[in-house]
Formats: sequence, C-alpha cells, structure tokens
Amino acid sequence: MTGLIDLLRRAQRYLFVSALFSLLAVPSCAAKDSVPDWVRTAAAQKVPAYPPETNAVILLDDTTYTVAPDGTAVEHSRTVLKILRPQGRDEGLVYVPFDKDSKILSMHVWSIGPDGHEYAVKDNEIVEFGQPGGGILYEDVRFKAAKPPGRDPGGIIACEYEQRMRPYIAEKTWFFQGTTPRLDQVFTLELPAGFTYTTVWAHHAAAKEADLENRRWRWEMKDTPGIDLKEVTHRPSELSLAGRMTVHYAPAGSSVSAQDGWRSVGEWYDRLSHDRLAATPEITAKAQELAAGKSDFYDKTEAIAEFVQKQIRYFVIEMGVGGYQPHYASDIFHNRYGDCKDKATLLSSMLSTVGIHAALLMVDDRRGVIDPDAPSIVGNHMVAAIEVPKDYDSPKLRSVVTAKTGRRYLIFDPTWEKTPFGQLEHELQGSYGVLMEGSDSQVIALPLLSPTLNTVHRTASLHLDSDGTLKGSVTEKRFGDISDHRRTLYTHGDAKQQSEYLDHVLGQDFTTFKVSDIKVENAEALNKDLTTTFTIDVDRYARSTGPLLMVRPRVLGEEAPRVDHKPRTVPIDLTETMQASDDYDIELPAGYVVDELPDPVKVDLGFASYESQSQVKGNVLHYSRTYTVRQVTLPPEKYADLQKLSSVIATDEQSRAILKKQ
Repeated sequence: MTGLIDLLRRAQRYLFVSALFSLLAVPSCAAKDSVPDWVRTAAAQKVPAYPPETNAVILLDDTTYTVAPDGTAVEHSRTVLKILRPQGRDEGLVYVPFDKDSKILSMHVWSIGPDGHEYAVKDNEIVEFGQPGGGILYEDVRFKAAKPPGRDPGGIIACEYEQRMRPYIAEKTWFFQGTTPRLDQVFTLELPAGFTYTTVWAHHAAAKEADLENRRWRWEMKDTPGIDLKEVTHRPSELSLAGRMTVHYAPAGSSVSAQDGWRSVGEWYDRLSHDRLAATPEITAKAQELAAGKSDFYDKTEAIAEFVQKQIRYFVIEMGVGGYQPHYASDIFHNRYGDCKDKATLLSSMLSTVGIHAALLMVDDRRGVIDPDAPSIVGNHMVAAIEVPKDYDSPKLRSVVTAKTGRRYLIFDPTWEKTPFGQLEHELQGSYGVLMEGSDSQVIALPLLSPTLNTVHRTASLHLDSDGTLKGSVTEKRFGDISDHRRTLYTHGDAKQQSEYLDHVLGQDFTTFKVSDIKVENAEALNKDLTTTFTIDVDRYARSTGPLLMVRPRVLGEEAPRVDHKPRTVPIDLTETMQASDDYDIELPAGYVVDELPDPVKVDLGFASYESQSQVKGNVLHYSRTYTVRQVTLPPEKYADLQKLSSVIATDEQSRAILKKQ
C-alpha cells in the first residue's frame, strides 16, 4: 500500500535510482552568478561539529504548501545540502518523484564545488525515468533526476522545484527529521479564504506557528539531529522515531479538529473503497462453496481466509489514487492477484456473502510509525478486521481486539502467507492500526500475542563415545512466525538450498559433523508444528584432557540476544514474543561418570526470562532450558538488563560438564 507514504519518502526505496545516475553525463560549468543568493546564504552558515561518521548535513529545507479553493495544491521546495565525507556523495544525487496526479511545474539544480566553483544543471541535463516494471510491483511513479558536479566533501548541492499536487485527502505531512541532520527548516502553509486547519505532531513536541497574515502560517525548526541507526542493535524503525507534523485543513463551511482525525480518515477511505467491496455472483458462489457444511464461525472464516491468503497471488498495480484505493473485488477474484489492500478487500467481500462482516484496517509493518495521537494516512499496509459474533469465543482466535463500540475484531493479514489463521505476524503486534468503519472509524491497539504461540522446541537423544564423538537423533518443532523462513524453504526451496541451510545452522554449533535421515513434516500446515528430524554425527564434540572429558550439555541452538556496550538512547525492539525450549539427553561413554555439572540458571527480568538445568539420570546427562520473550518494545534504560540477560545466556550456552573416567 505504498500510496500511503509521502512521495518524497517513497523515492528513497528504489535502489535502482543510484545505479542509474552512473549513466548520466556530468553537467557543464556555468557562470559565477549562476547560484541564487538563497543558496549562498545557506552555504555560508557555520556547520556544527557532528560525529565523524556524519555523511552530510541539510543546510536548508524550505517548503511552501499552497492550497487552492478547489482543493488542489502547489508545493514549492528549496533544499541545500553540504557533503561532509566521501561516503556522502550519493546524498548529493537529486531526484524528485511524480505521477499522473502530481506534475512537476519547474525544477532547478545548482552546486558549489569544494574549490568554490559554481555550477548550474541545464534543463536538458535533468533526466526523466520510471520505475522498471516486473517482479511483484508496477507503479506509475516517475522521477526527474540530476547528477550535479562537485559532490565531494565540502561541496554544496541545491535544488528548487515546484509541483502541482492533487491531494486525495485534505492533509499534508511535513517530515522534518530523517537520517541526515538539518540546520534550518521552514514549512509554510497558505490557505484560501474561509479554510481552517489544525495540526497534530508525532514523536516531537508541538511547535508554535508564526502568523504571516494573508492566510499564511509558518513553522520553523533549527538544528534537528539526524537519526543514525546503522550500528544500533535491536533498533526500531527510523520513521517510528522521526518527528513529523500533519496539517489537516477544511474548506469554508466545514470544521476540522484533531479529535475527529481518525474518524475523518476512516470516512474518507470508506468513500474511496466502499463500492469496491461489492460481491458478484461468482464471488458469492465461491465463498459459499468454501463454507459449505461448516456452521462454526472459525471454520467458515478460516476456509475463506486461507483461500485469499494462498490462492490470490500478491502483485501490485498502482496508478495515481490506486496507491490508496483497492481494485474492485470482482477484478481481484477474476484475475487471482492483488496487493495488500486488494486481498483485504476481496476477503471482506467474500465473507459478507456468508453473513460475516469485515472492515479494512490500515497498519504499518514498522512498529511505532502509526501514532495514536497523530491522525494521518501515514502507513504502508492494509489488513482485514473480521467482526467476531457477540457471544462467540474460541481459543483459536488469538489476535482479537475490542473497539470503542464494543465490537470484537479478529485481525488477520491475508498477504502474509505463512501466518496461521487466527494469529497476527509479529511485525504488526504491539503497534496500532486504523479501523476503517465509516463514522465508527478509530485507531486501535494491535494485540501482543503470547510467547507460547511462537515457539521452537528442540529435543535430542544422543550417545557420546569416549573419543568425544557425539551421535544420535534430533527433533525440532516450530510454530508461529518463528517457523516462517523454514516453511518457505521447505515448500519453495530445492534440495540443495535446504541442505545448505541446515548445514549453515548446524555449523554455528559444531565444527565437523555429518547429518543424515532428514525428514520434514507439516511444512504447509500452518496450524501444526513444522517438525524436522535428522540424525547427526559430530566429530570431537567433547574435549579430552587426560582422564577427563569436557562436554557441552547445551547441544544445539544459540539464543543469547546480540548486544554491544555503547550508550543506549533509542527504544529497544526485540522483534517478537517467543519461547524456545530444549531437552537433550546424552548417554555417557562406558566407564565415565559426571564429576562436575554447570550450576542451574534462573533469571526473570519481566520482559524476558531464562532458566536451565543440567542433571544426571543414571548414565544419561540431561540438559533442559526455556527462554521466553514477553515484550517487544523496551525503553532505552532497559538495555543494561538486556545486556545482563545476554551475558547469562551466552555463559550458560558455553558451560561444560566434566566427565571423569572411573
């Protein structure tokens, strides 16, 4: 659902853009007076001392957004950037996206080399190109792009453009924070007579606007830091931290308030999508065929949901408003393909024919991007919210939320092919979504599922020889999102890929080994454990020191969270709730007894817990452990606890039992 992202941010997703610039000619030199005064003024600013890894700084980001009485708008933008390091050269590449509803009226690019030489990019040196089709994506977004000279440390790049917009909803979001630090930013709003506006702020305190009179208002930001997460472990998404302001405006005779924001978004989207949900006789027949003989709500809904999930191929076709508006359910059903909002639309349409109501739910798979206090259409994905009958209950319905109306909804994503029906993929858990229910539209908190619904359980029955060789059988059972990658591998990968992956996994715990008798069950049965069994032969697993053998009771599986020792200033994202458990039996070699065992471990930090124990049962060394993650988002001050947990787990995973020859 890429249309829900600001066009300027959408452009940054396309990796082919940078590659294409290598084909562009370097512009010719221009006269000394080619650079406008506003560029020189911005370039003359004193740049603060930034960390040495800072690639560039935006000296000026000045946007004026002018709304016409008919609702169309013109955006005028000026940007000046200074390159600080060689790695910042690509940040000096200029490209402005547009589509059939956002025409670029003018565009100019200048630069000042590190030696002070000034350049102006000629009109015929600004190229235009489109998104290459194919794969799973077609969009009508195109770019005007330039490759200005002088993109070396100390160089200045400037761009000015004016673009006519046709907003699909009466709002404008100002993204004033990103990876690059910014010295001076200005956003100016111009409205026609009689229009009113309100603002909401996400991830930043509200700033007071200046009234410029004549229906013009200005907001300014100074010294906005960049968000650098490249080397941050367990990092949240950049956009979940970046400050932004959304302006909602309305024409004469209408009212606009922040309190009505989510309802307004839902009512707008209902007008956009309502007629697309209509069921045809073919849709009705298929839904009733799938639900035939099923009286239980879960059984009927699951059959239809899995049809859309598995039989409707994911493919994106977006042109103009199509970035927001789904295709007709009839076309999606007939073509057997669609994007996320299309699949959610078809699912809602099919369910309606068997008496089950479902609504669309706008979400973002970058946890924290949708802010419940900042209504807007900033989001990148669409799923279904299936209304659960008032008196119905089932333990199979795990991702259920209750709206302010008292209605209960099962949140399900028909795009995610490896998520069992009744559950929700971990990327969306613990975040927010916008329920599109007309006048009852609202923002809702998405559930955080129990760790017991996302599990891996490894068991092994093994024999240790006196020369240190370990042999035996291993069984691993996975359920939930933690099985996603392997289910895909075992349903779509070839034998070579499957073998290489297993070798890679086992290679993390063993130096030399042989694996055989591999068997995989339930790879396509999402509501059953993905079960993998195999036989393993590990050379020199135990180390011999005279009459002693040093053996690691924890045979397989590394669970210690990856941490560093840098100061933590941003929230911690642990990705998903989960539970990993291990039970290993190692039969001791003849003539050996256990002389020393690792101490048992037990630690519970609230957000996660870990416990393990090594025991001797006859001539068998038994090791068991359980690692549980209960929360996904932690404040930065919890990082010390995460470091402690990682150290405890890593130490336990490498601990040794000592066997003594009798």
